[in-house]
Amino acid sequence: MSTDSLREVGRIGRAHGVRGELYVSLITDRVERVAPGARLLAGSTWLTVVESREQQQQKWLVRFDGVDDRTAAEKLTNSTLLAEPLPDAGDDGDALWVHELIGSRVIDQQGIERGTCIAVIDNPAHDILELDSGVLIPVTFVVSCTAGVTSVDPPDGLFDL
Repeated sequence: MSTDSLREVGRIGRAHGVRGELYVSLITDRVERVAPGARLLAGSTWLTVVESREQQQQKWLVRFDGVDDRTAAEKLTNSTLLAEPLPDAGDDGDALWVHELIGSRVIDQQGIERGTCIAVIDNPAHDILELDSGVLIPVTFVVSCTAGVTSVDPPDGLFDL
């Protein structure tokens, strides 16, 4: 499988203890990403989850097959985790997907093109779209994202900065 079809689902944090456990922060609400048997790609290495337990919201303590000690775990620290798309991932018609937002043309309700989304910034309140023009738009103002076009309805003055 090509890495182009994979989705970013989380990041490996620091090692925990001496048995190879690692903290994993998910950027998805799909907790099956860290369920036993789930496969995740860290760099060029496929990892299989052996066990996991939630530590706090979106943060998990995970043990991977073949990562049996702290030394092996520390080699994975700060790795981005990718995974294959889930079969039912497109069932929610109202969901916004980062891989669809990035690269999309952003157009406001008056039909004015405001730029291209180059990143989605993780923010505690709401994720934020970063445009190639430097403008930041909270995702709460996104109306839709289809066929490479993201429609936004921002408050007056957002683009005047």
